[in-house]
Amino acid sequence: MISNRSRRGRRGSSLEAMAILKEEFVCQEEEKKKIRSRSKDAGAEDRDRPSGCNPRRGHGFLRQASRHRLLRHHHQDHRRHHDLANLSGHSGPVWQVPWAHPKYGSILASCSYDGHVIIWNENPAVPNDWSQAHLSTTTAHKSSSYSSVNSISWAPHDLGLILASACSEGSISVFSQRPDGSWDSARINQAHSVGVTSVSWAPSTAPGSLISSSSAADQPVYKLASSGCDNTVKVWKLFNGSWKMDCFPALQIHSDWVRDVAWAPNLGLPKSTIASASQDGTVVIWTVGKEGDQWEGKVLNDFKTPVWSLSWSLTGNILAVSDGNNNCVTLWKEAVDGEWQQVTTVEP
Repeated sequence: MISNRSRRGRRGSSLEAMAILKEEFVCQEEEKKKIRSRSKDAGAEDRDRPSGCNPRRGHGFLRQASRHRLLRHHHQDHRRHHDLANLSGHSGPVWQVPWAHPKYGSILASCSYDGHVIIWNENPAVPNDWSQAHLSTTTAHKSSSYSSVNSISWAPHDLGLILASACSEGSISVFSQRPDGSWDSARINQAHSVGVTSVSWAPSTAPGSLISSSSAADQPVYKLASSGCDNTVKVWKLFNGSWKMDCFPALQIHSDWVRDVAWAPNLGLPKSTIASASQDGTVVIWTVGKEGDQWEGKVLNDFKTPVWSLSWSLTGNILAVSDGNNNCVTLWKEAVDGEWQQVTTVEP
């Protein structure tokens, strides 16, 4: 995500965001090169998308190493990296390693081509002493072969410690921590019949909550967006303890696999926004007003090359786009007339 912590004006914020994006992009490109060279040995399918490394301020770097099936926890000190811990548990390439919110301590999750999701916990009394807090196999039928887990995403921290995962066999799994530290799981079977590529959580506050006096606006929102190899984006809502599809029909403008989906922070503004990126080279911005309205899609840009990754700024007004061939990240912002304009390009 793009950092927007600086309060020294728009120029300061933009420079900081560009610097962080550039650093993240360089990490991504290095990792993609490694994974491409190892993909034949790993036997990874085309749908099993790596997503680079995840910078986290104050906690160093996390980076996956597919050949050795390790998670490496790094600390950065004056641009020198030091290994703090090697977390071994997967038997295949590791695609993503996102951190949970720090209110829950030092917790991270990893997903892999081996079909497993592992939640890791650092011992608060012993720095750099990590253990597995939860191990899950996301394959629907235990007798079948494991399917790659392509993406994982932590829910907004005020909803609790909750993790969603996207699986190549078509399902979405949601893991929730109980008060006693154990984990519950729920499954959305056949979320995308050909495979799920990405998941993203909606903000926990309802659209328009800043200007609404309704009691419903104070209720937390449990919603997910998912993308798949069926060329669609879908929205899911937790209703009476079960996950149900919340958009009819599925959102479809793309003509090829949807590689990534990202739900924008809304800060209580009166609309919801989702961005989707596709193998067909386009990025689509989906918006909806109040609950029950139809989602509307608009093509942000056709990049003429597969688009792999999206990331919103913390305020939800700038979208970062990483495509497959241009070796850069482009930043986009919505103008007052509703058109999306490219703000800048971040090159390594």
